[in-house]
Amino acid sequence: MSQKPQEQKPQETALSKCPGCEEPLEPGDLFCGACGYDLSAVPAVAQDHPTVAMTVPAEGSAGVRFDRRREPDGPAGPGTSNVSTSNGPSTSSGSDDFELPAPAAAPDPRTPAVDPVAATPPAGAKRCVACRAGSVDTDGYCENCGHAQPRERDHMERELGSVAAVSDRGLRHHRNEDSFAVSTTALPDGSPAVVAIVCDGVSSASRPDEASAAAASAANEALLESLPRGTHPQQAMHEAILAAGEAVNSLAQEPGRAMEHDQHRHQNAPACTLVGSIMAGGLLIVGWVGDSRVYWVPDDRSNPPARLTEDDSWAAQMVAAGLMNEAEAYADERAHAITGWLGADAYELEPHTASFKPDRSGLVVVCTDGLWNYAESAAEMAAAVPADAHQRPLHGAQVLVGHALDGGGHDNVTVALLPFAVEPQGAGSACGTP
Repeated sequence: MSQKPQEQKPQETALSKCPGCEEPLEPGDLFCGACGYDLSAVPAVAQDHPTVAMTVPAEGSAGVRFDRRREPDGPAGPGTSNVSTSNGPSTSSGSDDFELPAPAAAPDPRTPAVDPVAATPPAGAKRCVACRAGSVDTDGYCENCGHAQPRERDHMERELGSVAAVSDRGLRHHRNEDSFAVSTTALPDGSPAVVAIVCDGVSSASRPDEASAAAASAANEALLESLPRGTHPQQAMHEAILAAGEAVNSLAQEPGRAMEHDQHRHQNAPACTLVGSIMAGGLLIVGWVGDSRVYWVPDDRSNPPARLTEDDSWAAQMVAAGLMNEAEAYADERAHAITGWLGADAYELEPHTASFKPDRSGLVVVCTDGLWNYAESAAEMAAAVPADAHQRPLHGAQVLVGHALDGGGHDNVTVALLPFAVEPQGAGSACGTP
């Protein structure tokens, strides 16, 4: 999660919020549009106990934990109480009459009746993950119980030849605001070129998920067009970042989103960061704007790893100015305020690019801060990378995402791995050796 400096998120109106994820609610909502929380399910009030107002944090959220009993799952779903209409155990009248059983519990009016035949999704239709009976409509909600289904972007994986990427929502966010693109193409001489683009939506901006998706797609498309034409990979990366910036800028200018309907359109325009890598012609090219990073991890772990990018962030500026050491700067609450991003309200788009010619084989790790927050130094990142990641890049990316989730998963997590192979006779470095 990235945050732009000197920017205040517009105050929300006094609408109620979802008890599950704290998303704003509209009057009349029966279910939360973000997490599917059943807003009509009200736990029964225990007799002779005071009512205590307590906000229960979303699962995995930070803060003080309170050990508490939880009522068994009731007919309205987890967290509700089973309510019985019986006033106690049935008693015998003392005669030979049959003993009457206790009255059956009244049906819960909040739970829609389920027709097992009608609720069963037709062949090929998606089944609800909550009730496992209803089919899912085009808006992503169960037609039987109304539960919001997991978004496709909550967890994404892609493996394409020698490049793989994984993106996950993490444990604390209600949606995934990261995006990525991986691709392969050929240079004019027929040699391969491998591309990985990773984007992190700025959460304090509007529509960050759309911004990251637009940027990743635009940068990838620009590279697939320019590299086969013979554009030098470093120049191609520069142009791709500019194209990504234009794509994000256009989100603030879309028809139907006029200024009078969005007073914060300019100062809170869609925004994201971008980091990318190209392997082509024996070169390793990196490009970035923001605080997502590229790391180099040699296959021979006796050689030192390296970080190949410098953050556009408050912390990096403090370190560069000699005002703080790195540990002090990144411990400050302002550390992740970024000084560069893609978006209509960016101060000035200045793409950073660098070119390397590795003299040994290694692994290129392209990631958002959702990962490097849990493996910040090059040595820590190398320690988290599985030894066989250069042979199994998708598995390696999965392990790294798991490393972030095990560490707390406070942010969306995205990582792409590109194994860089060098023939044994390769030597020297024309542009710098990672």
